Amino acid sequence: MDLEQIIFVIITSSGDAKSYCMEAMAFARNNEFIKAKEYIKKAEKELLKAHEQQTDLIQKEAGGKKTEISLLMIHAQDHLMNAITVKDLSKEMIHMYEKLDNIL
Repeated sequence: MDLEQIIFVIITSSGDAKSYCMEAMAFARNNEFIKAKEYIKKAEKELLKAHEQQTDLIQKEAGGKKTEISLLMIHAQDHLMNAITVKDLSKEMIHMYEKLDNIL
């Protein structure tokens, strides 16, 4: 896989992960916690794909093979970081919705 393909895997997998997280929060808002957690798992699978590509690039660079830093690469890294943040916050929101559901 060439660098551009790797970048697009990171972008698409991260975008899919973020979308799954947003759907998970919508399920939680409707007290559909099992479905919400299923979608978090889907997001985590997508993030794993993106993270594996990122890790491969990091390992290659650590081994002496420099990676070209382009605007597209920066965009991919931005997508990945945002998706990870949204996943973490989604998990917290789902937990809060569950607690709130148990109180009411």
